[in-house]
Amino acid sequence: MQRAPTSWVIDPDDPRAPPQELWDRMTLEERQRVLDTLPSEFEVSEACPPEGDFHFNPKVAARDALGGYFQRIGRRVYLACELPVYYPAERMFAPDVIAVLDVEVKERAHWSVSAEGKGIDFALEILWSGKSKKDLEDNVARYASLGISEYFVFDRKRRRLRGFRLAQGAQGSARYQPIVPQEGRLASTVLDLDLALEGDRLRFFHGLAPLPETHELLARLGSMVGDLEARIEETEMRVDEERRRVDEERRRVDEERQRADEAERRLAEALAELERLKRERG
Repeated sequence: MQRAPTSWVIDPDDPRAPPQELWDRMTLEERQRVLDTLPSEFEVSEACPPEGDFHFNPKVAARDALGGYFQRIGRRVYLACELPVYYPAERMFAPDVIAVLDVEVKERAHWSVSAEGKGIDFALEILWSGKSKKDLEDNVARYASLGISEYFVFDRKRRRLRGFRLAQGAQGSARYQPIVPQEGRLASTVLDLDLALEGDRLRFFHGLAPLPETHELLARLGSMVGDLEARIEETEMRVDEERRRVDEERRRVDEERQRADEAERRLAEALAELERLKRERG
């Protein structure tokens, strides 16, 4: 039996990935055409409004801190900011930060659940001046229905942090349960880290130690380089001093050798003169 042709037209005003059953019937070439057509950039709209530093900086700091940490411990976790995410037949969305465990860490134009073989595991939204209903109500319901294991909202202006986790074993009409703070921290079982606020900053913790942010790593690196340069300079000074001491010792040895040679010459002359006098008297 000949396979029925499949096609999927993407609406530029509401781009969506095809339903899973249609994706499953597509050839590799058809799937690739869909992936190539799914947009990764959008015109300025309500879905992706302009943002200031108060919103931009925390999400980049979170991604960089997590990325550096997972790279150091050798754990494969894909992280991205504002990456378009396409679930089958669902409206596209782009959380401020996403994390996906145990996948290839590479650059992507978007995350297609059908193509990647799994959905995202962790989502973080930064709330500054936008509508809180979207992040604290709409996303809570939607992300739970999509099966995203954990969802966190950092309200920077109000200095609040909230976390939600899917109830264990929940499927279908899944709902989030609020994560209860423990000593001021919210535990992420997905990341195996804690989240907490320091003033108006979001920090990630492994045990008692906060994950360093990029500027902190650069400051540490600068301090280490400064210390290393100081030690090198000190070592060079000691080497120069030792070299001067050795040169001085060599000069003294040369002078002693010259004096010894001179004394030996004079002794030889005296002995020769003594021998001459003996011969004259004899």
